[in-house]
Amino acid sequence: MTTISWWELLAWSFSPLGWLWKAATAADAQSFLPSAHNLCNVLIAILVALALDRLWGEPPVWLHPVVYMGKLLGWLGAWIAPRREVERDYLRFMLAALVWIAVAAMVFVVYWVIQFLLPYKPWWLPGILVGLLLKPLLSWRMLKDEVLAVEAALQQSLPAGRERLTWLVSRDTSQLDAATVRESAIETLAENLSDSVIAPLFWFVVAGLPGAAVYRLANTADAMWGYPGWRGEGEKRRYWQWAGKWAARADDVLNWIPARITAAWLALVAGGVSWSALKRDAAVTPSPNGGWPMGCMAQALGVHLSKPGVYQLNPEGRAPEARDLLRAIDLASKVLVVQVLITLLAMILMAFWMWKVAAHG
Repeated sequence: MTTISWWELLAWSFSPLGWLWKAATAADAQSFLPSAHNLCNVLIAILVALALDRLWGEPPVWLHPVVYMGKLLGWLGAWIAPRREVERDYLRFMLAALVWIAVAAMVFVVYWVIQFLLPYKPWWLPGILVGLLLKPLLSWRMLKDEVLAVEAALQQSLPAGRERLTWLVSRDTSQLDAATVRESAIETLAENLSDSVIAPLFWFVVAGLPGAAVYRLANTADAMWGYPGWRGEGEKRRYWQWAGKWAARADDVLNWIPARITAAWLALVAGGVSWSALKRDAAVTPSPNGGWPMGCMAQALGVHLSKPGVYQLNPEGRAPEARDLLRAIDLASKVLVVQVLITLLAMILMAFWMWKVAAHG
């Protein structure tokens, strides 16, 4: 009789990689098939989540877990961040780090319990249910629609385009020309293709629903806490230079691999880019990750992307036009198609593997 350690049992209860390892090392069909069914459910969940996003977009606000994450982070942030500027505020840094860890642990446990308690009969049902729960943790349709809305507003007038862009970025848009508005929209599209699609899927594959949920919490915390300096107005004005450092660094760590995967997918669907130029561009952005998908998109389109006074990506490229923004959406959509095709191929291979094992006992 094989002894199973507690950490193996824990890993298998939520990690697709754990199920894959167990299936690959199974000694007989009796021990192989349950893990194979779990892996099939992972693939079903990905397809269900992407299909729901494509068909209906975001769930209602009152049902959206990320909305509640944001409300909790907002309430905690008002308590953590100081109202005055403090140099080297290590106490705030440590407090924010401890709160972040505590909230992440809570989110992980909640989603682990939900996933663990899902009904497992018939065998394909968990895949559908997990897909329903995974969908709010990723978002492509809303991102695409918002970027298209920027271009539609630009077609009306430059001030309308600037105003619509404020829905996507936190920077001052009042002095941007039409080309720079498009640059910002394309940058947001490329970076959020990683943050809102590839990264949640990556962490779902690594650590199941709990992994995807913790990633989404980390990304939300970075958006709310991670910007240095002052944020907010009036009573909500807080100094985040030190209180937000942990959230920013945690998001950097969790996005390190997904950002590079996103760049690789964009390069593939675009027919290739210069790797040396991409490494050069990725090094000039303040974020260690954002420059990878943004720089790759810039090369793929043949345009330059910039944040005035901060960085220039693909500086030899031309100014983006309306057709470039539409082409950027097309390239990002192709990345989603690749994910679906890979998932379907994996399901076919898994079915063949299960048939072969069952046929040979």
